[in-house]
Amino acid sequence: MSKTLAEKILSRTSGRDVRAGDLAIVPVSRVMVHDSVIDAVMAGLRDLGKERVWDKAKVCVFVDHAAPAPTPVVADSHRVLREWVRAQKIPTFYDAGEGVCHQIMVEEGYCEPGTVIVGSDSHSNSYGAVGAFGAGMGATDVAVALALGRTWLRVPDSIKVSFTGTLRKGITMKDAIMRVVREIGTDGARYACVEFHGVGDLPQGDRITLAGMTTEMGAKAGIVVGTPEAPDWLWPDPGAAYMREVTIDLNTLEPQIAVPPRVDQVIDVSAAIGQPVDIVFLGSCTNGRLVDMQQAASVLRGRRIDPRVRLEVVPASRRQFELAMQDGTMQILSAAGAVIGSSGCGPCLGRTGGVLAGEEVCLSTANRNYRGRMGSPNANIYLGSPFVAAVAALTGVIDDPRAYLESSDRDFDALVERRRAERGDRGAASSRSGDRLEALQMAAAPARMRPQAELDD
Repeated sequence: MSKTLAEKILSRTSGRDVRAGDLAIVPVSRVMVHDSVIDAVMAGLRDLGKERVWDKAKVCVFVDHAAPAPTPVVADSHRVLREWVRAQKIPTFYDAGEGVCHQIMVEEGYCEPGTVIVGSDSHSNSYGAVGAFGAGMGATDVAVALALGRTWLRVPDSIKVSFTGTLRKGITMKDAIMRVVREIGTDGARYACVEFHGVGDLPQGDRITLAGMTTEMGAKAGIVVGTPEAPDWLWPDPGAAYMREVTIDLNTLEPQIAVPPRVDQVIDVSAAIGQPVDIVFLGSCTNGRLVDMQQAASVLRGRRIDPRVRLEVVPASRRQFELAMQDGTMQILSAAGAVIGSSGCGPCLGRTGGVLAGEEVCLSTANRNYRGRMGSPNANIYLGSPFVAAVAALTGVIDDPRAYLESSDRDFDALVERRRAERGDRGAASSRSGDRLEALQMAAAPARMRPQAELDD
């Protein structure tokens, strides 16, 4: 019988023929652990009576979620983590400032295509960017994987997402995956494996964006089909059975915006034009790579951000940071008025690096926008692409980036001045803006207005 990618990978790793719904015990090729949950993972190992990890060469440890340490309590936790890494003699350790765990796992080659990788972070789905079955798990399951080198899984059903056509100027794969989330919803892929077809030749960073955001649909894994890293056998069979199929036409795709407080409340940017913002965040494992910073720099080059807006830029890894310095991208962003943070998660999960105050409005290139995600539960977070983020930082409002990218310098500057003037003295958190938010929420799909699970990674 024909198999999906999930069925192929879990059959091969478990050593037996398995189908969706079957239980499988599989070896893991890597286990990823980060600072946010290390205390609970270490406690889990002690409860199992295990003093040592099963294979120190296959464990990757990161300090990235609250790094550099923002409080003495977090600093103590980091100290304990470093001592544990030394005691275990784990060679693969990335301390504060090296970058986000998922970015480094992929760019440094720790993700072997066709294998199972367990991570202590829900966005471990990102490893599907190179054809691995990456799955985020809780501290207890991660502790078991560290102790035994294996884990158990129910073989997931699969959803097939096909992309056709070509992206137009000013539109990115962040817009594409937000359109997918708009179609499927935050729980439409619950415990499923999302397969992406027609984009295997995309740059690695775009593939990370796709695979990582399957988490926002409730997926167990997200895998890009036909990547350069994948072995010949790693293709879904013709006739494989899918629980759902979705097709996205890139030729007609518009820039997308997720309206707070749900990642699946997605609308075309044209419906949100003029929404004021206080702060713009460019970074995270979703959009903190060189290409993302280059896209923002193409808008901001030679200009200064709106004085009422703060722009925070946090590269996804030290490598991406250095590349952006080498080609001048970082200088452009800094000259535009950006605050540059050390490589890592930054303010994405509201623990360090510029958290949001009550009533503030943020345009973020990250992956989540529920209440309290980036700081105060009274703040509001819109999600968009790096192009949309750069325009928001420049004008103080959300706008369609294509009008700027296709303009002459004269028309560009005139449009910036017009948008700034239209905002006037209106603060992003004013009552008028609040009314606008309610209107945007109503414009999003009514079926999305359900309670959303709030996660801490």
